[in-house]
Amino acid sequence: MKSFDIPEIYKSNLIARIKEKRRLKDKLKKDFSPTLFDFGKIKILIARHFGFCYGVENAVEIAYKTLEENPNKQVYLLSEMIHNQEVNQDLQSRGVKFLMDTKGNKIKEFEKLNSEDVVIVPAFGTTLEIQNELTKKGIDVYKYDTTCPFVEKVWNRAAQIGERGYTIIIHGKPIHEETRATFSHSKEKSPTLIINDMEEAIMLASYIRKEKPKELFFKTFEGRFSLGFDPEQDLERIGVVNQTTMLATETQAIADYLKQEIIAFKNLAFSDVPNYFANTRDTLCYATNDNQDATYELLNQKADLAIVIGGYNSSNTTHLVELLEKKMPTFFIQSQKQIISNQLISHFDIHQEIELVTEDYFPAEKIPIVVLTCGASCPDSIVEAVLLKILSFFGVEEQLENQIRNL
Repeated sequence: MKSFDIPEIYKSNLIARIKEKRRLKDKLKKDFSPTLFDFGKIKILIARHFGFCYGVENAVEIAYKTLEENPNKQVYLLSEMIHNQEVNQDLQSRGVKFLMDTKGNKIKEFEKLNSEDVVIVPAFGTTLEIQNELTKKGIDVYKYDTTCPFVEKVWNRAAQIGERGYTIIIHGKPIHEETRATFSHSKEKSPTLIINDMEEAIMLASYIRKEKPKELFFKTFEGRFSLGFDPEQDLERIGVVNQTTMLATETQAIADYLKQEIIAFKNLAFSDVPNYFANTRDTLCYATNDNQDATYELLNQKADLAIVIGGYNSSNTTHLVELLEKKMPTFFIQSQKQIISNQLISHFDIHQEIELVTEDYFPAEKIPIVVLTCGASCPDSIVEAVLLKILSFFGVEEQLENQIRNL
């Protein structure tokens, strides 16, 4: 796989060595068990896979090279580079300005841009409508395009089945930048609809079975279907693709459910199924799959708590939290700064969408076993900082070097 040139501030020699030792022992990536560090006073279980993925490293490399190559120009990002506060703040400190927020609201009107300005497309990609707006201003939207190749793979998959007459069902978060971009590209080739979860898939099935009037469909899925969408006709033949950072198990469950609903409603023979349900295969990226599989292995371990690091608006990180919190107390943090002390931790509640402070988060009167992982947009340097801070509470941080050497 290609090697990227990312700034030193995001690297960690310690974390890189942990990853490399695991890679050398498991080159085919078949072992998803965590790395165990036993410090006597505390045990740490680090996920087999975590941190910057291919798409993120590609985006970060392009963003910083763009700054170097354009010292006298105003450099803009369409929205957040990736969903990581540290990376975005560093880019802003170097003069980069955002054109939109993560929900697509404009911070700066495009009319004020000129052809000399530099605009970087983030890793999530962007919509065709925004591309056209920027092109009219004389800005080359492809020159500094950091769209993740795995996101583009979804666009291509949707286009292929759309050209064969299938309606595209996108499993994704409707307000997420990537889902908005995928929707924009998909609707050019085929009728397209976004559904958020299994609950909405079940609602959609009632329209596939033609049990509810289409007027109600337009209210139920308002703002999430392409122009001219007709549920009475456009749900006859469908294919499911997804936002690349969704839970793989949920996407598969949704696809399987909708497929079975079509088979039952139309009383299809096995040979007829492909005529009504496209075999899109899972469109999650490799890093999302690896990180989720590694998290499932963490769930098989005995542990007292989990600490998950990442941006609070990071979809792939949020799903790791969802998985872990079903088994153990899970604390979602952005960096070591949220670990206030060995008794206080500030963390994000994904359900209430607020930051909370929890006391006495380490178990009393026993050796704590702590799970540690992070999302695909979290730098290794932050993982190292979090790990060392936790170890410092037990006075064992100096043992880490020897532990890594003996892996």
